[in-house]
Amino acid sequence: MKPAQDAPPEAPKDCQLCPRLVEFRASNQQKYPDFFNGAVASFGSSSARLLIVGLAPGLKGANWSGRPFTGDAAGDILYETLVEFGFATGTYKARADDGLELVDTMITNAVRCVPPQNKPVGAEINTCRPYLAQRIKQTKDLKVILALGKIAHDSVVRTHSKKLVEFPFKHAARHQLSDQLILIDSYHCSRYNLNTRRLTKPMFEDVFKLIRIEL
Repeated sequence: MKPAQDAPPEAPKDCQLCPRLVEFRASNQQKYPDFFNGAVASFGSSSARLLIVGLAPGLKGANWSGRPFTGDAAGDILYETLVEFGFATGTYKARADDGLELVDTMITNAVRCVPPQNKPVGAEINTCRPYLAQRIKQTKDLKVILALGKIAHDSVVRTHSKKLVEFPFKHAARHQLSDQLILIDSYHCSRYNLNTRRLTKPMFEDVFKLIRIEL
């Protein structure tokens, strides 16, 4: 089951559409009763010109805090870089109440609920895509989408009914999705990618230099 194509831009916290994710959420509610444990809403202003799309909430990151990329290693480098490039103000303290504010930026995920082992299956990605499509549609001043990882990239491309073969994922690649909208790719800023140096901080900064040029 999918939400309607005119779905709202945010899933309800207790979204019931993906049975495996609902079961995983119920299990986590028992293990971690103080966690957010729900579909994580986007963070930032709907008037933003930059939309950052990640994969899904991390179990002890956004699934804990209730804010995208907050509480895990991916958030450490993402928010540090956003502040550095003027896309955020304040101090990131890995909590949803740390007072950090985004500037001209919104952050969301291709899948809004935490998946087991950080790996959503295809049906779950497809089911959640109408929320992403509406998030893009309702971010009226949007000019650039940054996709963190291939799953986010593919889901964004599919929201525009484009063929993936014509928009191959590649780090720091620039894709013209429409006359008004550009898609830029980056390897996901996960702990694994950082530890293996598939992604380095200078590589990540290069992506934001591209974004600044576009904006």
